[in-house]
Amino acid sequence: MSTPSPRGRDGCRVSHEAITPADPSEADPENVGRSLRTAATLTAAVGAAHAILFIISFWLLSGLPSEDATSEEIRSFYRDESSRRVFLVGLYLVPFAGMAFVWFVVALRMWIEASRATRRSLLQSNLQLVSGIIYIATLFAGGAAFAVIGASVEWGGSDVDPAAAREFPVYGQLLFVFALRIGAMFVITTCSIGRRARILPRWFALSGYAVGVLLLVSPSFQRGLVLVFPIWLLALSLILVHRARRIDPQARLAREHAPGRLLAPSRPRGSPGQETSRMDGGT
Repeated sequence: MSTPSPRGRDGCRVSHEAITPADPSEADPENVGRSLRTAATLTAAVGAAHAILFIISFWLLSGLPSEDATSEEIRSFYRDESSRRVFLVGLYLVPFAGMAFVWFVVALRMWIEASRATRRSLLQSNLQLVSGIIYIATLFAGGAAFAVIGASVEWGGSDVDPAAAREFPVYGQLLFVFALRIGAMFVITTCSIGRRARILPRWFALSGYAVGVLLLVSPSFQRGLVLVFPIWLLALSLILVHRARRIDPQARLAREHAPGRLLAPSRPRGSPGQETSRMDGGT
């Protein structure tokens, strides 16, 4: 009779399912991929990179004249080369933030797939992927809307239309609101999947549900609300770093033609009821 799986200090259940093959020397060397600990650490790093780049780019892009600024103030801002180029730097950072997030989503899904701690929900997995894609697409569109007037002046030599200079930032704010709404779905599905895979602790998953509901039902656009998602992502990245440090350094991901396989270091063989502990970060 198998004994119940113990729980770690953070409440996550420790899985004891056998990993095949248990000894890397028994596996085909061509199937051995990179270290699972390294891959997990990179996952957390690119997640944190997106959050930091998002905060910096939004801060730079939000330095535009307010909606009640006079036409002369708007023209003066866009004609000033230093002011114009500061927020164009924010525009340059948006694609890098997007690329970091795409890398994060794909790497996190690979980590969860390799853990095999529980049966994966195909619905939640697809919702997480699609919401992440829409979030990035909306973020790109919002950043472009913020910077379109400055870009046209900087590279096209266009004259400044105060009416358009007021409308485009509002359009960008609306797109950021849409990005937050779809980001709420990403938060909720990620917390659910991460908890099922025993990568995220229960307390963080429950708090993530609250964050997702806040982003989903917030009635108005506030600058502080935009920071909720990147702050949550930073917290998630810190937890993932903690999980990654607990993975055995000898654990390996299988290569692409053997998906879902995890190669672990050899361990002494015990009684028939004794099993090898999984290196999914929950040990």
